[in-house]
Amino acid sequence: MSIKLITSTLLPTPFAEFRLHGFEAANGKEHVALTLGDISTDEPVLARVHSECLTGDALFSLRCDCGPQLEAAMKKIADTGRGVILYLRQEGRGIGLINKIRAYAEQDKGLDTVEANEILGFLPDQREYDVAAEMFRQLGVKQIRLLTNNPRKLKALQDVGVNVLERVQHRVKTTAHSHRYLATKAAKMGHME
Repeated sequence: MSIKLITSTLLPTPFAEFRLHGFEAANGKEHVALTLGDISTDEPVLARVHSECLTGDALFSLRCDCGPQLEAAMKKIADTGRGVILYLRQEGRGIGLINKIRAYAEQDKGLDTVEANEILGFLPDQREYDVAAEMFRQLGVKQIRLLTNNPRKLKALQDVGVNVLERVQHRVKTTAHSHRYLATKAAKMGHME
């Protein structure tokens, strides 16, 4: 997939002053990267590849762990003093915001997150990571230490050419609302501790 770095600026946050990089893909989707420190050396970079989750990242939903994962990644990178977060516009594991709300409605009826996607005609996870590989390349990142508990994301990134040297555990606190969601991700999607 073709993607182009359009612009960069400083982004002060409670954790650190990151650089915010705006990318535009050939399909018109816009993605961003947050970077801290010199990430273009040969030394592995602490990295998080985070898919957009409006409900979790911006609306503080307790149904998932997305917002806390993003915040924890920002804190870990700030504490390390060097790293990158790719924020990919792949809402609802790639099904889009409205379909994600539809999937939530199915979960309200008792289905789990995988069953809800499937009943709507989607795969459990439709995300693609070729754009991430190109973003890393354009940012000068040669190898990463990936903050994830998702073995499929790890493999998908390696399959598109990202040099992942290490998986770094990335667990956040479970809530009463997210317990079933996280248990489903572990049981049906292989997420690790």
